[in-house]
Amino acid sequence: MGEMNKLIFDHAIRTADMMVNMFGPRCEVAVHDFSDLERSLIHIAGNVTSREIGSPITDLVLKELRKNHEDIKDIPNYQTQTKEGNILKSTTVFLRDEHNKIIGALCTNYDISLLMEFSGEIDRFIDFQQEKNPSETFFNSVQDVTHEMVHQVLQRFKKAPSQMSMEEKVECVSELDKRGTFLIKGATEYVAHVLGVSKFTIYNYLNKIRSMSDYQVEKEVSE
Repeated sequence: MGEMNKLIFDHAIRTADMMVNMFGPRCEVAVHDFSDLERSLIHIAGNVTSREIGSPITDLVLKELRKNHEDIKDIPNYQTQTKEGNILKSTTVFLRDEHNKIIGALCTNYDISLLMEFSGEIDRFIDFQQEKNPSETFFNSVQDVTHEMVHQVLQRFKKAPSQMSMEEKVECVSELDKRGTFLIKGATEYVAHVLGVSKFTIYNYLNKIRSMSDYQVEKEVSE
């Protein structure tokens, strides 16, 4: 890690500690280093999501990272939920280096479960800005990230992978690619195993999907 990046992460870590010190035990602030997405969590202040250092990045952030870097925006004030069912108010701020490249994220999660039992003066505090809140899941291992993302996509087809046509499998791989699944090491082999094809078939699907996407972009530009 370069000196400038180290300075950025050190500042983020100090900010995380200060925020939890200010807002108390219902607040959690996590610092992620994207140089290793499988173990991106390098610091966590507070304990709301029961994660530990070395936990992987979330599915929501993976999906954002599939976009062009200039298109990635911070994600403010969205609702998430822990495995225990607690409702969180969350914000993700992406960390960028001196070249504007995204290198990590500062993620805040505040447990508002008790606050949601009240009304009146706190209504504005728990009023989420987004009409449709993005889905985000917290994991303890990178395998859990891959398995959950594949499970979510397969549910859309309402049939066993062995019963899926080639077109459906391509569609499945396309959706997983949009969600950033293949940024995770070992995801290609796992998806191939689940779909009952070889990893080289998955590579062929991805080449086809991405070439079609590039063609569509060129077509829109020319029009």
